[in-house]
Amino acid sequence: MPNLRPTSRGVPPPADFDEVLRLIQSARQRAFQAVNVELIDLYWQVGQTISRKIEAAEWGAGVVDQLAGFLARTQPGLKGFSRQNMFRMRQFYEVYRDQPIVSALLRQLPWTHNLIILSQSKYPDERTILDPPKISAAPRARQTRAPINDHPQKTKRPAATRRPGDLSEIRDK
Repeated sequence: MPNLRPTSRGVPPPADFDEVLRLIQSARQRAFQAVNVELIDLYWQVGQTISRKIEAAEWGAGVVDQLAGFLARTQPGLKGFSRQNMFRMRQFYEVYRDQPIVSALLRQLPWTHNLIILSQSKYPDERTILDPPKISAAPRARQTRAPINDHPQKTKRPAATRRPGDLSEIRDK
């Protein structure tokens, strides 16, 4: 049992409450992570449904517009289900559906991190060089960009496909 040293008022010093504070913070972090995993799993399933319907020619792009409108009307407080976001969900599913290990790891990342990976990686191996446990612990999305921006293929691209930021190495020579 911890040694509680009462102050002059009979109340333990704030440092003695750190253990309870750590328990609360830990539980809060686990709750956020559990919610994130469920959201990413939902986005995966929505992407899978849209992909399957479009591939089977049951739906076209216009139907996704209608779905977005339907969700907005019937679920006024629901956010994140715009036409654009649902096509991102489809892309997320289609890019990783044949890579079960990668898709399982990516489901641990926040959606913003997954969008960064999808939008900034042009080559498939850029998406697999990431270390999801390290990225999920990263407090900011910009830390997700670093492994992609530092990837060796970024400097091996033909000049016509380089981004303006990729040209700095050429100007320096």
